[in-house]
Amino acid sequence: MSLLINIINKSNNQLPEYSTALSAGLDLRAYLQDDIILKPLQRVLVPTGLFIELPEGYEAQIRPRSGLAYKHGITVLNTPGTIDADYRGEIKVILVNLSNDDFVIKSGERICQMVIAKHETASFIIVDELQSTDRGEGGFGHTGKH
Repeated sequence: MSLLINIINKSNNQLPEYSTALSAGLDLRAYLQDDIILKPLQRVLVPTGLFIELPEGYEAQIRPRSGLAYKHGITVLNTPGTIDADYRGEIKVILVNLSNDDFVIKSGERICQMVIAKHETASFIIVDELQSTDRGEGGFGHTGKH
């Protein structure tokens, strides 16, 4: 059984959908009055016309589409973007052009993926020391180059 999510679609685009039966991400589409010309290194907030009501304990993650990233250098700037369960505004996507060429975004174009994920909430316990591990404080690159 799939998770049921309330949605308002103020666009003329189809609802978000999975491209294949085993896809994790739903494709979201731009909802624009006019095309957007995204210049190199420019970023833009792209509306989708979608409003969702997530159940408590879930989030929606906004992620780049691999084809746009590889073929055109277009990616989601704050990856992954998080839509919290208590947010009721329009889903908008921050896209950035990392290529050397202008990129035209048209209404109805698939611009990102949305992954619905269950999450936990955490509380902190103040302690004087943490349990030791083999790794310890080893950070970035600590295991060397293999």
